Amino acid sequence: MSANQKTESPDTLKYEVFSCKDAPKKHAASVGTKEDNPFDFVRVLLDGAIAGAAAGVVVESVLYPLDTIKTRLQTVRGGGKIILKGLYSGLAGNLAGVLPASAIFIGVYEPTKQKLLKSFPENLSALAHLTAGAVGGAASSIIRVPTEVVKQRMQTGHFASAPDAVRLIVAKEGFKGLFAGYSSFLLRDLPFDAIQFCIYEQLRIGYKLAAKRNLSDPENAVIGAFAGAITGAVTTPLDVIKTRLMVQGSSNQYTSISHCVGTILKEEGASAFLKGMGPRVLWIGIGGSIFFGVLEKTKQLLAAEREDHKLS
Repeated sequence: MSANQKTESPDTLKYEVFSCKDAPKKHAASVGTKEDNPFDFVRVLLDGAIAGAAAGVVVESVLYPLDTIKTRLQTVRGGGKIILKGLYSGLAGNLAGVLPASAIFIGVYEPTKQKLLKSFPENLSALAHLTAGAVGGAASSIIRVPTEVVKQRMQTGHFASAPDAVRLIVAKEGFKGLFAGYSSFLLRDLPFDAIQFCIYEQLRIGYKLAAKRNLSDPENAVIGAFAGAITGAVTTPLDVIKTRLMVQGSSNQYTSISHCVGTILKEEGASAFLKGMGPRVLWIGIGGSIFFGVLEKTKQLLAAEREDHKLS
């Protein structure tokens, strides 16, 4: 087995193309040994958490201004203009939430995916990836939602700092104010996470089968960019609804998802649901490239370090 193969994650190895006739038997035995290890689940969870945290922080740090522009485009009404100052407003507070949220997401996604891939037939691998993405999104939402609420309130100029935002939101709206738009967040992010990770994983599997080799870092990044851009485009209407509900504060302009949809249609027309699509697709496309590139590289480094430790 080559060095590159050692650093691949177990689920991707499942779809490896081998030239030797006896390689699949050896591979199946090695995977079976790992899966029988009761500590393997914890190892996968921890490696995923570390890789997810690293990828999430890098993406947010680099692309935060695009996210701010997208948020401001979605919240402006009628012919109003967006402000291009303070594009990094709320970054520090956002990173404080993104790090654990990304760690939880990938930490849950990776072992869930591997368990489902083991349970499902290979022709249903897409369903395993869809389900794992949704489960990871649901698990991380408990942190992602308050983080998103605070971030978007700061991006739209409601507060000067994250601590002030948390304190004033709780004072005016109660603790539930930190979870404003929770249902709309799940409506957007569960399908987003499921679709994005499914597209990414399936493209990687297909590409590896066609190329008959492991993917390079740039190839992982390109596939991640494509998966992110496509998913970002098709979920933009859901993102508009989520943003409107999260930033309204105590004004209660919208009382529910259905009321929000109806009001936007009545006052602004259907085109309002496409607001911010350009920056969103650009942001998530580039973000997908960076996120999945950093994610796979971190997973490889962790696997390589673990192998070196075994040999030492």
